[in-house]
Amino acid sequence: MTSVNAPGQQPSERPAVPGGAGLTTGVLARRLGVSPMTLRSWDRRYGIGPTARTEGGHRRWTAADVATIEEMCRLTATGIPPADAARAARTVATGPPSAAEAAAVPTPGRSRAAGALPLGDVRQECRGLARAAVRLDAPALEKQLTAAVERYGVVVAWQEVMVPTLHAVGRRWASSEDQYVEVEHLLAWHVSTVLRRSAAPAVPVVPPAAGCVLLACAPGEQHTLPLEALHAALGREGLPVRMLGAAVPVEALDAAVRRLGPVAVVLWAQESARAAPALARHIAGQRWGMKGTRRGPAVLLGGPGWSRSQPAGVLRPAGLAQAVEALRALCTAG
Repeated sequence: MTSVNAPGQQPSERPAVPGGAGLTTGVLARRLGVSPMTLRSWDRRYGIGPTARTEGGHRRWTAADVATIEEMCRLTATGIPPADAARAARTVATGPPSAAEAAAVPTPGRSRAAGALPLGDVRQECRGLARAAVRLDAPALEKQLTAAVERYGVVVAWQEVMVPTLHAVGRRWASSEDQYVEVEHLLAWHVSTVLRRSAAPAVPVVPPAAGCVLLACAPGEQHTLPLEALHAALGREGLPVRMLGAAVPVEALDAAVRRLGPVAVVLWAQESARAAPALARHIAGQRWGMKGTRRGPAVLLGGPGWSRSQPAGVLRPAGLAQAVEALRALCTAG
């Protein structure tokens, strides 16, 4: 595919480099973790491309070109639109921007621009995540997800950055005959990776003997990311937590409850077909300990699957923040 020349530069004016000097587009794409098509698109649309040719006429990325494209990747990963990012990235080679150019680069905040995915009114970080996901830019996903957790904490990063982007990718996947399945899978993988890394416990606020919080998906339920977010948030709070993960069979969950004696059990069901009211009642009815001091776990139901089948005597937090608050109170009571 033929790309446009850098502004003001004719093909014959491109500096010649020795045959082995400079990087090919394929090599640079692998180094940056993006697709060659993304680099060619940026070259064609914004003039951010290789400025040198070999003696045989092959295009090559010089050190200055690489610095510019790395800055472009960094800026788009923060949610800045590609056109504005390209304008700012060119200053790597040309010097500080003018006052007008500097004013054109938006600051972080909320954005109504849809970008590549139907995002709507979301935080600026969602746009950067969406762009990185669409171009399968794994390093940018990892970097921005980590930055969101560090800046906002697990709860806000999950509710206001990760979830809106995941939903946007899911909607596009559902409406495009599975054309975005690789985008959804890559984004979900990195969300999971960052959440697990973020679960490093703080100084414990509850002695281990007091019991833990047990997290499990209902039998047959495969959606674990919401529970992973809760696991990370509880770990950051210093609360003891055990994650059983996806599709926990009834017998296995029952055995885990009897062995651990948890303070609370959280059951997640994404779909109503996976919600199991009888299981929730059974877990809530478990008792252990000496006569006169016998106790059982509190049961919290999470996920939209429980909307039609909520047994009496269980808790139903409205979201991640409410779940963390309720579990903190249960763990620290007495």
